[in-house]
Amino acid sequence: MRTIEITSNDSGQRLDKFLTKKFKNMPQSLMYKYIRTKYIKLNGKRCEISSRLQEGDVLTLYIKDEFFEPVPDEYDFRKAPAKLDIIYEDKNIMLLNKKPGLIVHPDENYHFDSLIARVQHYLYDKKEYDPKQENSFAPALVNRIDRNTGGIVIAAKNAESLRILNQKLKDRELEKLYLCIAVGIFEKKSATLSDYLEKNEKQNRVYVLKNPTKNSKTIKTKYRVLAEKNGFSLVEVDLLTGRTHQIRAHFASIGHPLLGDGKYGKNEINRRMGYKWQALYSHKLTFKFTTDGGILEYLNGKTFTAPKVWFVSYFDKED
Repeated sequence: MRTIEITSNDSGQRLDKFLTKKFKNMPQSLMYKYIRTKYIKLNGKRCEISSRLQEGDVLTLYIKDEFFEPVPDEYDFRKAPAKLDIIYEDKNIMLLNKKPGLIVHPDENYHFDSLIARVQHYLYDKKEYDPKQENSFAPALVNRIDRNTGGIVIAAKNAESLRILNQKLKDRELEKLYLCIAVGIFEKKSATLSDYLEKNEKQNRVYVLKNPTKNSKTIKTKYRVLAEKNGFSLVEVDLLTGRTHQIRAHFASIGHPLLGDGKYGKNEINRRMGYKWQALYSHKLTFKFTTDGGILEYLNGKTFTAPKVWFVSYFDKED
């Protein structure tokens, strides 16, 4: 028999979700059996898979020792650099300036370096995160941007901040503005584009449609042109919906692909201009809470801006 005390970073979770994170090598069918047959109890009583855990609860487990894996002394995240470009940090969150070329989460080509691995390594070195002291929580990213897109990414240091910010993101109480260089001169200097987007998983590509289909989702992209030069436009974008490759595909669909975009853009122009990365950056974040912000209420109304975006200098230079 072993016991686990639920901490603040574990509270609020369903029992089955917690157990899945805690015991990664336990088959789900066996987990359900353990709960059903009372080999797993909550505060000494029978529980359900949907039982919500609260801080201070105690789980009693009569399960095989093999599921209690020894915690490794070496963690994969420590193989990533601990170097971060930090825009803002406090006890609950971090705002990070991600450079183009760095993935936010591990993918099939992962070689131990990602933004989340760097965050965990950084916090581990600061002694603010120790996997041995956590049952199921690890510092996590609230939003994500593509590998070749740069800009502001939010990291949560504790479970309560992650829960609050995930809900705020869903309820559009976080305003994220992007800067980009689009090919061509826009006829309308500001507008809201509204169409439908369908994703092709095999191609890792999306398609913008004028009419809805069974698998499409609505997309809305609000923009305003800030500057024009030599047939290019500097544009600020407010994503009213957040879909995969939305800005890149939406602008390409109206004849204004992003400079440097190898998937939806014009390679001839990209090569001529010498842009390795797509000229797209998440440059400004404003916390606009319309509901209670809980432990993060102090952030309400604050705006954070990334350091000067690298491609903006094109519009500053004289021909």
